[in-house]
Amino acid sequence: MPPLRSTGPFPEAEHPEYAGQYRLEAVLGTGGMGIVHLATSASGLRLAVKVIHAEHASDTEFRARFRQEVAAARRVSGAFTAPVVDADPEAERPWMATLFIDGPTLAERVKRNGPLDAQELRRAGAGLAEALRDIHRAGVVHRDLKPSNVLLAPDGPKVIDFGISRPSDSDLRTETGKLIGTPPFMAPEQFQRPREVGPAADVFALGAVLVHAATGRGPFGSDSPYIVAYQVVHNEPHLAGVPADLEPLLRRCLAKDPADRPTPDEVMVALRASSPSTSYDTQAYIPVPRMPDPRESVAGAEPAGPAPGRSEPPEVREQAKPAESGKSRRRRLRWAAVGAALAVLVTAGIVVLGADPGDRPPGNGPAGRLTVQKFRPWSVAMRGSDDENRTPFCTAGGPALFCTAPGIKAARLRPADGRTLWSEPAEPAGPAQGTPPVHDDGLLYVTSGGGLLEALDTESGKVLWDLDVSAYATVRHAGDVILLVTDGGLVRAVDAGTGKERWSRRHGGPGAQWFSAPGDAKGPVVAVTLSRDGTSTLVRAVDPVRGGEQWQKRLPGVLTPVGLTDGTLTLLVSDKNGFTNAVVRLETGGGERAVRRIPLSAPVDQAQATVAGDIVHISGFGGSLLALDTTRTKNAQLWRLETGVTYLSPPTAGGGSVFVSAGDGRLLAVDARRGSLVGQTRPRMDDGRHTFASTLAAPVVTAAWVYATAPDGSVFAVRTADPARW
Repeated sequence: MPPLRSTGPFPEAEHPEYAGQYRLEAVLGTGGMGIVHLATSASGLRLAVKVIHAEHASDTEFRARFRQEVAAARRVSGAFTAPVVDADPEAERPWMATLFIDGPTLAERVKRNGPLDAQELRRAGAGLAEALRDIHRAGVVHRDLKPSNVLLAPDGPKVIDFGISRPSDSDLRTETGKLIGTPPFMAPEQFQRPREVGPAADVFALGAVLVHAATGRGPFGSDSPYIVAYQVVHNEPHLAGVPADLEPLLRRCLAKDPADRPTPDEVMVALRASSPSTSYDTQAYIPVPRMPDPRESVAGAEPAGPAPGRSEPPEVREQAKPAESGKSRRRRLRWAAVGAALAVLVTAGIVVLGADPGDRPPGNGPAGRLTVQKFRPWSVAMRGSDDENRTPFCTAGGPALFCTAPGIKAARLRPADGRTLWSEPAEPAGPAQGTPPVHDDGLLYVTSGGGLLEALDTESGKVLWDLDVSAYATVRHAGDVILLVTDGGLVRAVDAGTGKERWSRRHGGPGAQWFSAPGDAKGPVVAVTLSRDGTSTLVRAVDPVRGGEQWQKRLPGVLTPVGLTDGTLTLLVSDKNGFTNAVVRLETGGGERAVRRIPLSAPVDQAQATVAGDIVHISGFGGSLLALDTTRTKNAQLWRLETGVTYLSPPTAGGGSVFVSAGDGRLLAVDARRGSLVGQTRPRMDDGRHTFASTLAAPVVTAAWVYATAPDGSVFAVRTADPARW
């Protein structure tokens, strides 16, 4: 939030005395969406408080956009952003408070003192690239990076104003009323394909911002936004005055094709290489992958083809392999002979119950049949579209693996070898919703990015019923009902088998988070609602069958539900900056509803958790992975491992290990008892273009196999036991 100076008088109605508990002391500046005030918290923190203009406060669409801005700003609060301290998007005049950054904007600095010198430029560029890396890893695309949204603080640049849409900041309009962004710093795809804008658009804006910082003007210059838009789409950037050693990097940032632009990490590395004295460490530590086992090479060298009697759908293709020379082929055949001998030794003593070689993974068949199965890892690529985030999301359902991916509504894979049994394309092709499909009682439920919930027959992929859920903020599956929840707290329950409404009631209130136990048809669903002052959370249990409230309990702190099993509700506790610092265990049976609070040894940023019995496993941004025993009052934290991986998926426990996926496509296995890394697969990042995923899918673990996905679009399987052999 920029520390703008007052530029003139404002209407008296735009001067509220308070925003929540904060007394507004002075006007710092104004924008199309609201006015920024200076305020001081009770503890003495200086705050910048944005209060929405009165004329927009009654506009439902603007409130929704402001809620989105608040949510995005909370997610990306970090070293290179202004942390969110408090907010109330539901107030009569919605507002958000961030820490006050005492420094000019980049636009003010250049206007007052002229272009940055070469060293200042590199430092600012490295800081902005690191900020974008963190923003993108939080699943946010800024879309409006420009000099006035960059604050030059003493400890480095700060990026502000996340994902907002101002009604008067741009002369360009779309048919729906607004083009998101500021023309001189918008990427070509923002004018041509605004619905397809991804992280690469922010890299384009970064290039334009750095040109402005280096020269005092943008790479595309005109007083007319229409002419600027034409130049951005069709003309080459004007880079005169840019330091010669940075010109190739900035030209790459300003490439017309998003695929040709570097990632923020690449920008950081390039800036460091061009300035050895720069103090930024732009490369995070990543553990060195193990050398591939010859048996994995053999097993993956000849992936199974399509099922007999039918061709493989074009939406799912097996991983392409480069053509090999005769010498390479002979070497591979020699390894194949060695690998085959090793496979016999490894599998000779493995006997599993009920494994059907056709459609069942080892260990999942009916009792009474003995089958010897070979250990054969596999990998297939789901390529439904050329979306930047190709990461599939999968779920195991009975004797099958079901996955969805960008451009692919759903596909059924055979767990034993990854063979595609059916695949249905998304219509229209586009990004997936970022969550796995839900399997229950012979039906598969998928939700498209456009808000269409569909129930598919698991045997054929045929749509049995569908329902438009775009008006609902939350969709939760609870046994044989599906709960659809609006932002205002209206809950509608529909029959999972037919899509017909069963009941409709108001529960939870605005902003409630809903959680249900997978596959539990009779157990309650819970709604947690944060108090207006942010100091407590009300937990409600609702009967999913009839819709009645069963009980409620108010707990101190900001709580997020992560597990509901056997009469125990597990919640994460967050501080005002969104860091998880404790776990709460709430016994839901009986009248007392006993509460146990387990503190963490150190806070976890952007925590994700899974519950296995009494053990909670938590992963966080920056690579933290830990285990807590919620039955203990002392020494509850069993272990904590700093993996060195910046971006992790939610963890999944099974087979004596905890499994997480890394942002570069690796699958990591950690010993569940000791907390030590015991195995990892190779990275899967395609040709380097698909190295970012806004959301990573949690691994799917069965008794015999672990199924994981990667940003290059691959779905792969390795054996649950003995990860050291991966």
